[in-house]
Amino acid sequence: MTTDVTKTGAAARPGLLKRIRNSDVWWSFTRSKSAMIAAVILAVLVSAAVFAPLIAPQNPYDAAQLDMWKAELPPIWEPTGEWPYLLGTDTQGRDMLSAILYGTRISIVIGLFSVVLSLLIGMTAGLCAGFFGGVVDNLLMRFGDITLSIPTILIAILVSTVVRQMLPDDLREIGAAAVLVFAIALSSWVQYARTVRAQTIVERNKEYVQAARLLKVPARRILAHHILPNTLTPVLVAATLNFGMAILTEATLSFLGIGMPPGQPSLGTLIRIGNQFLFSGSWWIVLFPVIQLCLLVVVVNILGDWLRDLLNPKLR
Repeated sequence: MTTDVTKTGAAARPGLLKRIRNSDVWWSFTRSKSAMIAAVILAVLVSAAVFAPLIAPQNPYDAAQLDMWKAELPPIWEPTGEWPYLLGTDTQGRDMLSAILYGTRISIVIGLFSVVLSLLIGMTAGLCAGFFGGVVDNLLMRFGDITLSIPTILIAILVSTVVRQMLPDDLREIGAAAVLVFAIALSSWVQYARTVRAQTIVERNKEYVQAARLLKVPARRILAHHILPNTLTPVLVAATLNFGMAILTEATLSFLGIGMPPGQPSLGTLIRIGNQFLFSGSWWIVLFPVIQLCLLVVVVNILGDWLRDLLNPKLR
């Protein structure tokens, strides 16, 4: 019996790989050099961030590992550079490579969770507005219009500031990441809501939905099992493109001083700290985090553009 199961699993794996290689997604991906290069770079950045404790020379969040005597050391290729500080150190003696790896991990996590939360809020609002219509639709969409009338960054600043002030002093630094996720999500849910609402209005008038209503299928089941799967394609494309924007929004908030604290810096916090010493000769403190942030956002946007073109039949 065990031998048969093993043979079945071994036979299934080549079949799965063959289906992947023969799929339209793989064909499009292998013929897009920009998408392949972006995917490789993103995989390297994410892997380095995930395995930062194994790669980084020090833990930049552990004050005991910081050495003030090593503050503002230049990169290793400079005459006064020292090993193992490949990219130099900041004003606190924090290794810049370690800080960038750990900061990238924070930026990616905050960007990912904020997109997921805004996706859940927007999809729920869009499904309810499109399916029930009437007062529910008007209330949700008018609230969305009000949200869109205010710049995204201002909403994020307002929400972040208010929530931080509501927290006790001892929880503000601990809950900084959660506050950022909440603030970014509340400022970017409307796009998903409008997209899902438009798709829901189209789907609710189709025969299979009308048949489900005649059979007295509960509304939540119709929404979850019939309408929602048909709205996922444009929403996932928007989520991929908004992932890079969420990372930039987090960096902006941290740069303005209402994001991650200096003790747990994200890329935006590192840029804010380094910006103070840009013209004092310590250029590496701000330059390398900026390069990392730009590289991360650019490759995510390239993959988002490729996915949008792939799933748009008009562009095939």
